[in-house]
Amino acid sequence: MSGRVTGKKVLVTGAARGMGRSHAVRLAEEGADLILVDVCASLPEVDYPLATIEDLDETADLVRQRGRRAVTHVVDVRDAAALAAAVDEGVAQLGGLDASIANAGVITAGTWDTTTSAQWRTVVDVNLIGTWNTCAAALPHLVSHGGSLINISSVAGLKGSPLHTPYTASKHGVVGMSRALANELAAVNVRVNTVHPTGVETGMRPDGLHGLLAETRSDLAPIFSNALPIVMTEARDVSNAVLFLVSEESRHVTGLEFKVDAGVTLR
Repeated sequence: MSGRVTGKKVLVTGAARGMGRSHAVRLAEEGADLILVDVCASLPEVDYPLATIEDLDETADLVRQRGRRAVTHVVDVRDAAALAAAVDEGVAQLGGLDASIANAGVITAGTWDTTTSAQWRTVVDVNLIGTWNTCAAALPHLVSHGGSLINISSVAGLKGSPLHTPYTASKHGVVGMSRALANELAAVNVRVNTVHPTGVETGMRPDGLHGLLAETRSDLAPIFSNALPIVMTEARDVSNAVLFLVSEESRHVTGLEFKVDAGVTLR
């Protein structure tokens, strides 16, 4: 089999649906084997349902239909010990690890005076600490031979996106953490990059944010408008950026903020 990432073993968190599933399928199409992780349970501070075990199994089936191996684990990325154990087991089954995609994330919506401490804690713990836990679980398997850490941020990690302040802060934090790791890990040939999508049609549906923009703070709506004439991008467009960063085509790329943003950060 010939592909852009043939034989590589890749960890993907938040893999049960949406962008995580898209990343896994796109990488499998190009020859990668996958360790697929998802919490497969909803969280009380998040006002939309998260993925299920059935969703995770479906992602694994899609990978296998493309002739590649898939190992699944139901793990909360906030649980560093459980995540590390799952990654260790997946690496043992697949025979190594070459890249990690920290994709798991959640969003809440609210004005400054309605956002709660519990929402802050959940969003930062999943999006920022969970990304750190993913890197920390992957790195013991990468430092001896090099590899690629890909941390999914957002356009909200590059601009002051309002009405979901915990999310915006967490995604900015992912950038700072990734830049620091890129410097620290360059000496062992581990590359660290972030990917910054504009809105993507996935299971992450912050209906409260849309309501705020339509009814309460319509003056802020232009901040979310893409320069290109689309409302949202597609998950596969983001996955193509991820594929590049996993592949040897990006072997000298580190510390990059890779925008797949339809020009929204130009505004």
